[in-house]
Amino acid sequence: MRTALFLAAKDPAVERTGDMAMFNLVLMLAKEMVAVRLLALGAKPRRNETSTVLEKPEISPVKLLTRSLLSGRSVVHERFGLGSLQHAIAEAEADMFVADHSYMAESFLASGRTEPLYVNTVVSESLVWKASHGLIGKLQAPRILRDEHRVAAAAESVGTYDMQEAEEYRAAGINRVAWLDLTLKPMVGLPRRELSAPRLAFVGDRQWRPNEEGARALLKIWPQISEGIPGAELVFIGRPAGRLDLPSGARDLGFVPDLDQALASCRGILAPILTGGGVRVKILEAASRGIPIVGTPAAIGNLTSTFGLAPASLDEEFIEAARRLLLDQEFSRAEGAVLYERNVQHWAKGIPQAAVEEWLQ
Repeated sequence: MRTALFLAAKDPAVERTGDMAMFNLVLMLAKEMVAVRLLALGAKPRRNETSTVLEKPEISPVKLLTRSLLSGRSVVHERFGLGSLQHAIAEAEADMFVADHSYMAESFLASGRTEPLYVNTVVSESLVWKASHGLIGKLQAPRILRDEHRVAAAAESVGTYDMQEAEEYRAAGINRVAWLDLTLKPMVGLPRRELSAPRLAFVGDRQWRPNEEGARALLKIWPQISEGIPGAELVFIGRPAGRLDLPSGARDLGFVPDLDQALASCRGILAPILTGGGVRVKILEAASRGIPIVGTPAAIGNLTSTFGLAPASLDEEFIEAARRLLLDQEFSRAEGAVLYERNVQHWAKGIPQAAVEEWLQ
């Protein structure tokens, strides 16, 4: 069996972000076809038989920008061209290397290794920077995209969670691209959903800028969603970025240790995301738990075909869909059951397993 060394920018044993949830899923599926090893960056270095975590160095913006100007790479890709990571890759025993995020391939490309490189783009950083990093993001976006295409051209195969992103790579002349049609495994043994209270949730790490952007967009329309519904409540779940100016009926729970328990009393999840791309973890978390979701086109993406979801634009359409969940607990329960069953069938057909196998074959 071949040995695959996965390269990650975060320690999956510590981080609880959406991209790490998907990374752990990919690792689980990859173990069916290769011997998996991990090389990651994190706050606390550690090492065991299968995993090595190197200390992730602090960023000096001035030094990073200077290095970026000298190398010609974007600041995102320059950030992960690390000597310590390059050395560890050069010394590693592996038959293939798998970069989680395109920028994690930079140290591999500089290491002199000639084994096959596989890349999971996760999300196009050029899209995120252009939409949510102001003027600097708009200036950096073309350079990030150029770096992403350069890395993809050097890879044996590229995987992406977004069907449209895969098509864009092919249009750029990069044909070794696989759409990773993955969903989170259907969860079992969940607490029964107690839906007596008209409660909805926003779920997401708001230190990820598209989530913070979506949370603030939701607050603007929450008074219209909750109007005339006694006891209507909105809870924000996930690591906060800054203080939200919460209207009546809204609470910020921050990070919760038991997500299943927190969601068991919610009639649905709202995903008013404006900047989309990559993996739609909110949708996947909802499907794995049988909780209905109201999402914008950017939030749902190509999961429309996977789950039969109808995206709602962030206007009266979104407001009415959210209100229906608040007003009708039996409708919420039925919609959640349909979503859960579609996810069960997705796994029963072996679609996630086949997607990873196609990418890493």
